[in-house]
Amino acid sequence: MNTLLSLGHGYSAQALSRLLVPQGWRVIGTTRRPDQAATLRAAGVEPLIWPCDLTEALGVATHILASAAPDANGDPFLAAAPAIAKAAARWVGYLSTTGVYGDHQGAWVDEDTPLTPSSARGQQRVLAEGQWRATGLPVHIFRLAGIYGPGRGPFEKVRDGTARRIIKPGQVFSRIHVDDIAQTLAASIARPDPGAIYNVCDNDPAPPEDVLAHAASLLGLPPPPTVDFATADLPPMVRSFYADSKRVSNRRIREDLRVTLIHPDYRTGLAALLASETDRSSPPLPT
Repeated sequence: MNTLLSLGHGYSAQALSRLLVPQGWRVIGTTRRPDQAATLRAAGVEPLIWPCDLTEALGVATHILASAAPDANGDPFLAAAPAIAKAAARWVGYLSTTGVYGDHQGAWVDEDTPLTPSSARGQQRVLAEGQWRATGLPVHIFRLAGIYGPGRGPFEKVRDGTARRIIKPGQVFSRIHVDDIAQTLAASIARPDPGAIYNVCDNDPAPPEDVLAHAASLLGLPPPPTVDFATADLPPMVRSFYADSKRVSNRRIREDLRVTLIHPDYRTGLAALLASETDRSSPPLPT
């Protein structure tokens, strides 16, 4: 049986499991929250409350996906469970971030661009990538752009009036819908290439204010008010995201993995997200 051990079974890993479980896969996922165990079971995932002994899970895992954010020492799972490096998995995926490239003032980057992270988070990801590759396992690195999808869209803030278009001239971000992360991971599992690195992003890097304006347009609302980045009162975490501006190429997932994006740009992605929200909120039709 194909068995995925998901280390840090979060938002992106859950999307992958929704593809694999119906295909007959066994999925084992770790979580730090005991209250999430029932939710994982309902989705067909066997929960492990972390920290725990991974010996049995590593013994049956044919595939491993690592999603946990690193800390100053790198990947927390490799540090806590060195036995991972001796696993017999045929495919290992590590979810990293395009933040490892740092700031390129809006220029294009690809997987061969030197890594010059400008934040501590980006530096930690570079360290963790190296730790996973040093295990000698058949590791594949996935550098994810800004993630959106169900429960992570802009519509709620636009509706309640708290959204702000932060204006920083020349700022541009790449994005990816969580469904396209899942299908990219599944495509890699089907075409393993140990050592490969993939940028996972859509076709249309765009200024963040354009995305919010389009979300408002879909809702039939005026664009959110603008705020000058230079004078905006922003939390340090938010401000740090604006330190990097780049356009990320997804050529490799399209050509090497033959991925056709479900949501090739934020316009199609937001339209689908709004439609799914509407479907969930609509009352059932009378019988």
